[in-house]
Amino acid sequence: MNIEVNNLNKKFDEFALKDITIKLPKGKIVGLIGENGAGKTTLIKCILNVMHKDSGKVTLFGENYKDSLKEDIGVVFDDSFMNETFTIMDLNLIMKHTFKKWDSRLFFKYIKTFKLPKNKEIKKLSTGMKKKIEIATCIARHPKVLILDEPTSGLDPVMRSEVLDMFEDFVSNKENSILLSTHITSDLEHIADDVIFISNGELIFDKPLKEIKESYIILELEKDEFKNFNKKEIIRYKENRLDYQILINKKNMKKSYDKYIKNITTLDDIMLLYIRGKQA
Repeated sequence: MNIEVNNLNKKFDEFALKDITIKLPKGKIVGLIGENGAGKTTLIKCILNVMHKDSGKVTLFGENYKDSLKEDIGVVFDDSFMNETFTIMDLNLIMKHTFKKWDSRLFFKYIKTFKLPKNKEIKKLSTGMKKKIEIATCIARHPKVLILDEPTSGLDPVMRSEVLDMFEDFVSNKENSILLSTHITSDLEHIADDVIFISNGELIFDKPLKEIKESYIILELEKDEFKNFNKKEIIRYKENRLDYQILINKKNMKKSYDKYIKNITTLDDIMLLYIRGKQA
């Protein structure tokens, strides 16, 4: 196991992470989803020891956090870590003298793939270009784990697809792993092995993506139909202007419910019903 978090708690004045227990297995891409302010970035900062946790335990590669483990963790946050007066050539020179496993050949391979200018100041590049540089910089360090916060934001669909391919290549050795926090849940539908869902500081689920798809389905009922529906089967429901959306477990699905299925149930759909819906 590359990362294990057990019963982690972190309290602020008006928010708290509560008893979070998750795992990041070797060879896996694990998605981290939740609304803005759910606690995703706080969790990541506690894992990285950037933020002090109130209680609980975090182990990295079977050990308690220590500075020597930084070599094996690559991080991309939503806000850029780079000095924007640098060029890509400057960045390569600095990284070569900072990280023992820095791979200039791999770094410039990605720079060429992304068609990025080597001698232009980073501050003059687009948001998407900056994000590509950060990702290339992380992977060229040859870490064992990537922890990524909104890594594909600002990228067009073609470039997002190329970046997702990079992530899949990264874990293909069955040893490396990725914790990927994103609002673009369609990315996770393509590459995630497991999904962690946090809402308002609480863990809703930590499950394989395949199991999630096999477990949940959303039905759309007219108001009279909702009144007569077995409320014990409803995980969450949301009242709309003309109908009700309800989230149920597929094991409760009956043939008579087929007429209520309107669309394929996505991660976005499930997350929205949990966050904005009510318990029956």
